[in-house]
Amino acid sequence: MDFSITKKQQMIRKITREFAETYIAPVAEESDKNSQLDPNVFKLIKEMNYFGICIPRKYGGAGLHNDTISFAIIVEEIGRVDASWAITVGVHCSVVAYPLYIFGTEEQKQKFLIPLATGEKLGAFALTEANAGSDAAGIETSAVLDGDEWVLNGSKIFATNGGIAKTLLVAAKTGQRGRKSIFSVFIVDTDTKGFSVGVKEDKLGVRASNTSELVFQDVRVPKENVLGGVGNGYQIVLKILDFGRILIAAQCVGLGQAALEASVKYANEREQFGRKIGKFQGIQWKIADMGCAIESARLLTYKAAYMCDHGMDYGLASSMAKLVASEAAMQATHYAVQIHGGYGLMKAYQVERFFRDAKVAEIYEGTSEIQRMVIANRLLRQTF
Repeated sequence: MDFSITKKQQMIRKITREFAETYIAPVAEESDKNSQLDPNVFKLIKEMNYFGICIPRKYGGAGLHNDTISFAIIVEEIGRVDASWAITVGVHCSVVAYPLYIFGTEEQKQKFLIPLATGEKLGAFALTEANAGSDAAGIETSAVLDGDEWVLNGSKIFATNGGIAKTLLVAAKTGQRGRKSIFSVFIVDTDTKGFSVGVKEDKLGVRASNTSELVFQDVRVPKENVLGGVGNGYQIVLKILDFGRILIAAQCVGLGQAALEASVKYANEREQFGRKIGKFQGIQWKIADMGCAIESARLLTYKAAYMCDHGMDYGLASSMAKLVASEAAMQATHYAVQIHGGYGLMKAYQVERFFRDAKVAEIYEGTSEIQRMVIANRLLRQTF
């Protein structure tokens, strides 16, 4: 069993780390303060082809569609300096561009995927509603067929990239079978009449990442904009979420790694009672626990990515990775603040931002409670 990454993946890590430290890290604090992504970084990420990580070159992507480990590494390294950019790029790639590549028709790929892969347009996935969070099947946004068009009505909340996206994947009800709702996924251009952006959320963490309410009032969508066929929305959404959880896990690994590195540096510099605080067992145990948690999360994340690349059923692994990585990041950032003491509460030190960012990851893309339900249900169906 080989736990090493390839030379190409090592190079991707090196390049992405240098890029993130050079261009993203210097503006991360200001972006967090302003709750807005830096437009210059956006241009640079576009030039690096990070918006097309999971897409073949023929559609304008980076050609890493069969290398999800590299995708995880890129998100991890960006997340190491700024979780907001990690989630912005990751959501665009994993739950918008990649599903279009997997489920889209050739016409849909030519029209919608290429602008997403090249970074000409940003994507968002619209699923969550006021009364349909963890219970995704409870969505109420509706789509009614009228001639050659579907008419969408309803609203979505907490849409990452929602307020700045140009292309949306929208889950909407398209029928009813007994007591069970049937829904489909629609590709929606945000300049379509009847669409509007509602409230932009003011969040605890990942503040620079845009999270917005989306409103659909008689939005007319051509029949050819249905992704994966009418009535297949639930199955498609589940597969989208499986892949998206690898993204969140990778982001959390990077965030936890940043907290660990900051804590080691501080523990080796800060003196109290006549010696470096890293010499005290209370600090050492925290550092040890952080290291173990982050490395465990990294291995689970890479395993899920490996399984995805080899055509294996990776849903269980991605849920495990998301759960373990988000809770590892929360533990690591919690300890980082504690190790920094009073300075850990100050915005002059990055661990304060890391702590806030980590909490969000235990909520989005399926809460820790939902992950445990998913994991338990899958395990209970297995034959050992």
